[in-house]
Amino acid sequence: MTRLQAVRGDITTATVDAIVNAANTALAPGGGVCGAIFAAAGPGLPEACAALGGCATGDAKATPGFGLPARWIIHAVGPAWQGGQRGEPAALASAYRRCLAVADELEARSVAFPAISTGIYGYPLEAATDVAVDTVRVAETKVEAVRFVCFDGRTLDAYEQRLA
Repeated sequence: MTRLQAVRGDITTATVDAIVNAANTALAPGGGVCGAIFAAAGPGLPEACAALGGCATGDAKATPGFGLPARWIIHAVGPAWQGGQRGEPAALASAYRRCLAVADELEARSVAFPAISTGIYGYPLEAATDVAVDTVRVAETKVEAVRFVCFDGRTLDAYEQRLA
């Protein structure tokens, strides 16, 4: 069974096998957590992402971690919020499941997730947290530990309440 934990912190410093990047479909440097990961990983990451040829919403692809403590970066593309009636919950759940499947392929036993889609993609925090926790709880995976790394206190509160 996978252990789930929520912590407040900087995902770029997480000591896990793999961190998840809340990526865009082009796998290009972006803002928020994506920008922070590209900055911390160093100059090899943009080229490695470009070689992957993009990533569909709800999917995930991996690159090396480059300058990060984590060995791998799993780039997950969550949905942009459009009111919740255009398949956003299913696409977000798919992104979390794909991250765990990619982690299994990499033999990663510990994974750190940001709050995918809750930044510039506008997914409501509480709804996204429900999808994240519920999906990871029931996923069949060899990942032993999942850490939800929360950038601020509001996000941490949402995850702690959902995990309780």
